[in-house]
Amino acid sequence: MDEKQQKLSLKREVGLIGAVSLIAGTMIGSGIFMSPQTVILSIGSSGASLVLWASCGLLVILMAFCYAELGTVIQESGGEYVYILRTSGPVMAFMLAFSSILFVRPAGVAGISLSFAQYVVAPFYPECPPPVSVVKCVAAAAVLILATINCMNVRFSMSVQVFFMVAKVVALGVIVVGGVVMLAKGNTESFQNSFKNSNVGINPIGIALYQGLWSYDGWNNLNYVTEELKRPEHSPTMEQGLSLKREVGIIGAMSFIAGTMIGSGIFISPQYVLLAIGSPGASFIIWACCGLIAMLGGLCYAELGTVIPESGGEYIYMLRTAGKITAFVFVFSFVSVMRPASATGIALSCAEYVVAPFYSGCAPPQLVLKCVAAVEILALALVNCLSVRLATGIQVVTMTIKALTLAVIILGGAVMLFQGNTANFEDSFDGTNVGVKAIGIAFYQGLWSYDGWNTLNYLTEELKHPEFLSWRIKKQKD
Repeated sequence: MDEKQQKLSLKREVGLIGAVSLIAGTMIGSGIFMSPQTVILSIGSSGASLVLWASCGLLVILMAFCYAELGTVIQESGGEYVYILRTSGPVMAFMLAFSSILFVRPAGVAGISLSFAQYVVAPFYPECPPPVSVVKCVAAAAVLILATINCMNVRFSMSVQVFFMVAKVVALGVIVVGGVVMLAKGNTESFQNSFKNSNVGINPIGIALYQGLWSYDGWNNLNYVTEELKRPEHSPTMEQGLSLKREVGIIGAMSFIAGTMIGSGIFISPQYVLLAIGSPGASFIIWACCGLIAMLGGLCYAELGTVIPESGGEYIYMLRTAGKITAFVFVFSFVSVMRPASATGIALSCAEYVVAPFYSGCAPPQLVLKCVAAVEILALALVNCLSVRLATGIQVVTMTIKALTLAVIILGGAVMLFQGNTANFEDSFDGTNVGVKAIGIAFYQGLWSYDGWNTLNYLTEELKHPEFLSWRIKKQKD
């Protein structure tokens, strides 16, 4: 008699309360009680500290949304290891597991346990700091006890997790209520000149962000035990194929391209192009060449979108043509460097226009510009995570406003030309800089202004009625 090979399956014993406690109980850990002092020490002011905590919280919410989606698409325990294994292959997954087991996890557990041990032994040493050896022994005992409990029984470990979550929520509630009571009594000294002495350097902001994000650590814990959940929501698996909801129509598609191209760059780059190239005549040629390049690039991407009708843009094209390694290298540099730098430049440019009316007599402070730019990025990210329709609607409205603004500028220029203001066209090539550096900088500024012609290829699968006109697609259908 043939014996069927059965797949190893984990026992589903984690319910809703256990799942919530696994996330909330880990997030409300030692870090949330110790990090605030380090954050305010690094950033230098209470106002900047509150902004940083809000930014970290919003960032964690967005990441948790992403992991919730990943948990329904790839319904396996293991968290990041399984996701990288299914998307980037065993080599990348092994590198993650190797570094996580040997360095990342032990360091995180050691930090949390040492913080916990300091609170435990503090009542026994009221007059002096506790000995380091005592703190380390208590921390080691805590790690061993929790490891033993988790190895013995899932239900028991869940009960311990729920108990400690309730205790920590109560403690946190006492702190919050106490703070509200003090505010109600008029203790608002910390909010007077709350941004004074803020440290806006990369080093203090980076340290403060690290401390804030470390305090929120734990939002991804549930994805490590996906197969142990009692009643998980079953979405289509990777084998069945994930289908995105088609909610982007022709107007939304046009707004995604035109609205992105007509961004802050189109209003701020002309002065830099003219400054770099040195003359209005050469500047016109640069703009025409950049427009032609962007148009040709748009035509190529329109063809690629019909040949490979998948969302993802350059990543999916490299994945289908050059393999996983090349696609991973591209997406790593894209996510880590290229896209953040571009989004930062656009956000800062927009922030300059937003705050300019409030500083008519002087240049706006850099801190104000950076805060407004950060709020813009976070707000747009939140809108895109909440609803595709809402994001598309906002994109259409902003595109219309920007198109009208651009039309006013163009009509104003045309009217001035008809009135005889043609001084800029006399000897228009005088003073032209023909050096490689000057032309390169001018081209870069011009192409950056046209950036956005490839936006639609990132959401090909979300278009309502895409036209598949490629002969390759037709051949496959036949």
